[in-house]
Amino acid sequence: MSKVFKQSEVAEHKKPESLWIIVDGDVYDVTKFAEEHPGGKKILQRVGGKDASAQFWKYHNEAILKKYKAQLQIGSLEGKAPPPEEPKQAAVAEAKVVPVEAGPAAPVPAETELKESLEPFGDMIPFGDPAWYQGYHSPYYNETHAELRKEVRAFIEEKVEANVNDWEKNKFVPPEIYQEMGTRGYLAGLLGLGYPSQYTKYRVKSVSPEKWDLFHEFIVTDEICRTGSGGFVWNMIGGYGIGLPPVVKYGKKELKDRIVPGIIQGEKRICLAITEPDAGSDVANLTCEAKKTPDGKHYIVNGEKKWITNGIWADYFTVAVRTGGPGMGGISVLLIERSEGVTTREMDCQGVHGSGTTYITFEDVKVPVENLIGRENGGFKVIMTNFNHERIGIIIQCNRFSRVLYEEAMKYANKRRTFGKKLIEHPVIRMKLAHMARQIEATHNWLENIIYQCSAMGETEAMLKLGGAIAGLKAQATVTFEFCAREAVQIFGGIGYTKGGQGAKVERLYRDVRGYAIPGGSEEIMLDLSIRQSMKVHQALGMKL
Repeated sequence: MSKVFKQSEVAEHKKPESLWIIVDGDVYDVTKFAEEHPGGKKILQRVGGKDASAQFWKYHNEAILKKYKAQLQIGSLEGKAPPPEEPKQAAVAEAKVVPVEAGPAAPVPAETELKESLEPFGDMIPFGDPAWYQGYHSPYYNETHAELRKEVRAFIEEKVEANVNDWEKNKFVPPEIYQEMGTRGYLAGLLGLGYPSQYTKYRVKSVSPEKWDLFHEFIVTDEICRTGSGGFVWNMIGGYGIGLPPVVKYGKKELKDRIVPGIIQGEKRICLAITEPDAGSDVANLTCEAKKTPDGKHYIVNGEKKWITNGIWADYFTVAVRTGGPGMGGISVLLIERSEGVTTREMDCQGVHGSGTTYITFEDVKVPVENLIGRENGGFKVIMTNFNHERIGIIIQCNRFSRVLYEEAMKYANKRRTFGKKLIEHPVIRMKLAHMARQIEATHNWLENIIYQCSAMGETEAMLKLGGAIAGLKAQATVTFEFCAREAVQIFGGIGYTKGGQGAKVERLYRDVRGYAIPGGSEEIMLDLSIRQSMKVHQALGMKL
């Protein structure tokens, strides 16, 4: 139990040799920390022995408090109120609302099952979380989803949130965090393939493998994105989520049994290597070459790959190579293990710091033919079927990042005062927030529908019917992300342009935007593909034009 102090006791500690401050009713000993304080020791000395809450929140966000709380807090003020309990569903039901005029309720079909809404979760900022977090009804989620959400959020808040700024600055995430994603069982559920429990001894605490669905995968990705760092998210699942599915779906059993367990359990890393210096979205024209040896037992690979997420530390590379003639019919996919002839060099990019974006050179790399993924010269299909899962991952990340930007801006607008009133009291600021919210919610609802369709359809049907829609939604999500990043920076002003401090997430995500708008298919190509693919599908379905 923490020690209790009177205000008068704290007031005695106001000198450099004994310096205490109060933040939100908690007492902190900052005597030794004063020398390390980024703003200088004089700032702390000015508030020594006093309540420094107003000054603290003017320059810092909650992650900073969490980072130093365990290290510096020595107690609390006498009479400090305990933290409020999370609101229960019954309390929400009893809340008074202003009634609106409405007509008779629409009849509910007899076969429709009405689900009870789940208990509210989070800070309850309007549109700061998906609607089902805030007590609204949804047909997609049940108690297992709610428990997983709670579990992942606790992990991120405990192990990640307070450190993201430092990791971003150093462009490095400790490998133990990725390993814990494996031991917690999260990695196994992020492949779009159910829960392949045969490859790992670890299990997700709140959801059994047989109950795992695509909405559980959605939740894990969505919650780790609340860090507001594309670099962190890509470090965790960037290469993994797109490099391993082709191996699991199309690799030979012996290959899968040998390498998949180590990757899923967080002991090894994998990445997807398709893009080349001269071939990005134009996959059919890649030139990295793989020739068979005279005895037919190996491929010899030569070529280069560029902008490869996680490549710098990958143990395995899922690589698109040319084994045949020109065009899509001459492409194969190989699993290349880090070995002699594989050279990786980290690239310095505008954003997503810490994701390990890599330039790879293959020089006479010897690869066993058993490492062929799918059929020889049939790799284009492997690549195309992998794109839907990759793009859905990008969409999830973009839309949560958009929410983070909106939520940070909303919090700041309710705190910052200009011209004698809070920012939120200015109509122009409310308009910015409203436009952010409407785009986020539109994107999220389309995303939930797409995930539901993926759950209900077989793989082939989903690939044919949903490819166009997913491409369009990818463009929608990245455009929304860019819009929200710009508007959030405008609301924050100079603080949103400065690294660190309470605008850290906003400044960081602003730099990450193009890292999402280009990979997985640029916005222009996605929008064109969405119409072309949808026209083909609906022509087959009997479209009348």
